[in-house]
Amino acid sequence: MSHESKTVPDYDYNALGLMVGLEIHQQVDSPTKLHCRCPNIYREPEESTREVRRYLRPKANNLGMMDRAVIEQTQANRQNRYLVYDTTCLGDIDEAGPVPVSPEALKTSLEVSKLLHMVPADRSHVMRKIIVDGSGPAGFQRTTFIAGNGWIETKSGKCRVASLCLEEESAPKVEETDEYVVFSLDRLGIPLIEIATEPDIKTPEQAYEVAAYLGMALRSTGAVKRGIGTIRQDVNVSIKEGTRVEMKGVQALAMIDEIVKREIFRQLALIEIKKELNAKGASVDPSMYDVTDIFADTKSKVIINSAKDRKIIAIRLKGFKGYVGREIQPGRRLGTELSEKAKAVGVSGLFHTDELPNYGITAEEVKSLRKAVGAEEDDAVIMISGRGAVVTRAMESVIQRAELVLLTIPQETRRALPDGNNSYLRPLPGAARMYPETDLPTFAISREGYKNLKAPELLTDRAARYMKEYGLNAEFADMVAFSVHMSLFEKMAEKYKGNDYVTPTLLARTFTGVLPELKREGFDIDSISNAKFEEMFDLIANGKLPKDASRNILIMVCNDAGCIILQAAEKLGIGAVNEKEIEDYIDAIIAEKTSFIQEKGPAAVGPLMGIVMEKYRGKIEGKEVSRMLKEKIDAMMK
Repeated sequence: MSHESKTVPDYDYNALGLMVGLEIHQQVDSPTKLHCRCPNIYREPEESTREVRRYLRPKANNLGMMDRAVIEQTQANRQNRYLVYDTTCLGDIDEAGPVPVSPEALKTSLEVSKLLHMVPADRSHVMRKIIVDGSGPAGFQRTTFIAGNGWIETKSGKCRVASLCLEEESAPKVEETDEYVVFSLDRLGIPLIEIATEPDIKTPEQAYEVAAYLGMALRSTGAVKRGIGTIRQDVNVSIKEGTRVEMKGVQALAMIDEIVKREIFRQLALIEIKKELNAKGASVDPSMYDVTDIFADTKSKVIINSAKDRKIIAIRLKGFKGYVGREIQPGRRLGTELSEKAKAVGVSGLFHTDELPNYGITAEEVKSLRKAVGAEEDDAVIMISGRGAVVTRAMESVIQRAELVLLTIPQETRRALPDGNNSYLRPLPGAARMYPETDLPTFAISREGYKNLKAPELLTDRAARYMKEYGLNAEFADMVAFSVHMSLFEKMAEKYKGNDYVTPTLLARTFTGVLPELKREGFDIDSISNAKFEEMFDLIANGKLPKDASRNILIMVCNDAGCIILQAAEKLGIGAVNEKEIEDYIDAIIAEKTSFIQEKGPAAVGPLMGIVMEKYRGKIEGKEVSRMLKEKIDAMMK
């Protein structure tokens, strides 16, 4: 179910001319990375063996073009530090050439394209995409167009799928300071399937539906990674009077419709601010004023701590009073937009007079500030504190953004935030960002091979099959089909077909009920190997362990992944009690509950079974206890 907004209203999306397009990025669970043969595994930062340090600087592409996003992202001039592991190769640090695309990743991408009714390329060209945020030592990632011209059906109509590409995953950020950023190279180069739709989505709810279907199609291959961070959605939104804005890094599917609604809210708020400011003749004074001396004796810790070689610059926004503090998203203001432009250049933020006095800045200091820049009553003042050269560049960015407030909503790439809002990331990149990879040849995709390639079974179809073949109810069938243990369930359901103890329902309950419960309790369920599951279910199937003991056995394996289950179970007394002991216990209960049994007759079996199982649960099958109770009660009633 999609997230329901409590702070942003629904709109007449048709009247707004809403257009939404999605980009889905899914990590592939192939044996190796995309363009090297390093293992496709995650590592922890503390496992790093050394560090590589680089500075990335803007360069023109092979056509002499410079991308605007590249120019801005290199202005901060921070050092990038990369954690290297024993699974890192020279290709990862851009000191060796790439190898052709992983054949396993290519096969998975073609399987997905079949599910989306796409047409593969005759020949594929590997391209370089410039990325200078530090997330790769080379300053670019490789991406390859695989297929296009696809479609999916939704409740609101057909949504076209524009492209499916294979690209390299970037390095995740581990640490960030004003001087440097630390990245981990373990994920760099992991194959990503990127699916981009056309802007055919007309409502937030349809955006959620399309994203859910694409995610399901990817998981249907059984060859993609699962878990937080392995799939990301980018959402492109535009409205008639606004512009196209891209929100990157949506990880929670349930937030997609909320993210769309809040971006509509932001664009409508900016449109209203633009109209009101222009109506009153507002303008941006590009003059910068050095107001460092005004705060020479300030008690504001924020300013004092902002930089050792502190410089404070201010500008005047004529007629902007009250607008810099105007809300443009729940909890976010126009001043936040200006501040994020400054932060992109390398300062920690800015101050504006709609929020002052505050942060230890006094009313007298604000009065002196306004006087220094010649601000009138209806004007707002912006000031930035920090290192000298960086402050000037940051203020230039703020001036450019403030001028755009009066003209248009800028096309931007923005970061999706957990609450559904978004923040500035960088300008929307242009065509100069892409250029051909010269170290790899093009490669053909066989039309005949693609035609004969079998499309994976959709998870929704698989769930329907589980109901029919294994007798699972709809809830269990759906949960197992979408579970990471889907393949293991199928293997075991076939292996134990007809067994009285290990039934499909027991398997489903274990994988979709017991395991998530143990994970919530803090147990490391990922440490349980498929072999251990099989060892446990073999013992249950052969009657050597009661099925009710499975939860305790799995806890045991979590604590000692290498244990021999039967031996460990016997030490814990699981399944070790003999039938004579239980029979004696049942005789004692029957003797104690004679009057109750005579009153209830055969109906006494259920309540008495609860008493017995409370003592012996996990040590004997419930149906054995039921059989013994029934036999003894029947004999007593004769």
